[in-house]
Amino acid sequence: MTLGIIPNSSKPNMANILAELMQRLTQENVDFILSDSVNSIPGITEHKINEIPLFKNNEIANNCDVVISIGGDGTLLQTAYDTRLSAKPLLGLNYGKLGFLAEFDLNEIDELIQRLKNNSLVIEKRNALDAICTSESSEKLYAINDVVIDRGSYPKMIEITIEVDDEYVATFSADGIIVATPTGSTGYSLSTGGPIVNPKTESITLSPISPHTLTMRPLVISSYQKVTIKADSPYKNIQVICDGQRINYYKPTAVIEITKSKHDLRLIHKSKVHYYEILRKKLFWGIDYRTNNKMGNK
Repeated sequence: MTLGIIPNSSKPNMANILAELMQRLTQENVDFILSDSVNSIPGITEHKINEIPLFKNNEIANNCDVVISIGGDGTLLQTAYDTRLSAKPLLGLNYGKLGFLAEFDLNEIDELIQRLKNNSLVIEKRNALDAICTSESSEKLYAINDVVIDRGSYPKMIEITIEVDDEYVATFSADGIIVATPTGSTGYSLSTGGPIVNPKTESITLSPISPHTLTMRPLVISSYQKVTIKADSPYKNIQVICDGQRINYYKPTAVIEITKSKHDLRLIHKSKVHYYEILRKKLFWGIDYRTNNKMGNK
């Protein structure tokens, strides 16, 4: 087995963390390669990386069996984007805040290595989204969490029209709309009142952002349906953001078609960790502190 390691080079103390991981992998006779982004990590030259093969982020997955992302959930989402065409499983080593997707902690490196060697980890497929602007010439977009269509720097609301499988659904004024996968249901969509959706569910959630109506509520549809969002604004452009990281601008009226991607995320989990346990521990979901946190202690 060969591991491909992609660290977040902007994180503090990353040189020492990466050096410790490399040392333990070498001791356990586990082969590994590195992202060439390690060259920008402060202090990395003090450690022996000259003999380790380096690859660009979008090439590393083609030269390994498992990709390890070191950072937070944002780092994992970016790594998933960079390696999306490879279908290689992705493991998140958390060095961020929440660690909802990157669920392995730094103090679990020894256990993680043994689980990898014993093949005692679970690979879970997570749906992703493809999106394209059909109202002008554009490239295909990709998202693991969500595609957000909003007003951008325009100070007023924009007009949103939703169609599902070319059937008209609704038109309303709002700051924008979030089109989310089950994985993304615990992200931006959740903060706007969208539902928590189990990642095993084949669904897409449409969550309006601050709609100027009391009747417009989140909508859940099948992931095998096509969503068309028409966004109109008197401003010069409409903003489309994928996973909170990649921003694109289109001229109004922008027509964005969103469908289930054939490039799923293959996320590695601990075999004993369950989704609702993660919800309780990371998001404090379902915990009533009036009962002395009994649910959280289970």
